[in-house]
Amino acid sequence: MNTAHDLAVELAKLGAATLGESGGRPMVPRLKAAWPGARLAAPAYTVACAPADNLAIHVAVSKAPPGHVLVVDASAIPERGFWGEVLTTGAEARGLVGLVIDGGVRDVSALEAHRFPVFATLVALRGATKKGPGAVGNTIEVGDARVDSGDWIVADADGVTVVPADELDTVLAAGRARAAKEDGFFRELKAGQTTMDLLALDASRIAGA
Repeated sequence: MNTAHDLAVELAKLGAATLGESGGRPMVPRLKAAWPGARLAAPAYTVACAPADNLAIHVAVSKAPPGHVLVVDASAIPERGFWGEVLTTGAEARGLVGLVIDGGVRDVSALEAHRFPVFATLVALRGATKKGPGAVGNTIEVGDARVDSGDWIVADADGVTVVPADELDTVLAAGRARAAKEDGFFRELKAGQTTMDLLALDASRIAGA
């Protein structure tokens, strides 16, 4: 059986796009890397924030298991800096490996300097309150995708995909098959085939073809 590390390496190598086309749940494109080159593959710990408030995130940093990525719904009023360098430093000390948030972050240069993977909706200066309410560990929706704690999150330059924990083997097998098929396409394209041939596309619907 693969270790969690081996699984994370393989999921990251397959990537968000391949897994999102192989049965994973792709998040909407508004979730983007906060700094170039950010990428992660890790199990989720879910967080639901009250509007413009990040108390639940502070609680999650103190409670989430090491090796997890915080996945946060802060979409009610997203234009706040829900996360910055202080929380990043605390998260690193607790062994957390990244953040996906449907909401704003700040201190982006510091996040990049820490090499802490963050995927967010936007960058925002204004801070959040810390009064609650909120929740951690529950089923939430982030980027129009359902997420449960323990689901796998794969995020890179193409976006963010959720791989449900109870569908992991199925999605992983489909992702491997898709990657192998594309590798075959690459070889055949380099040998002179076209995508029209390989995908059995019908050119008759295109004027001038």
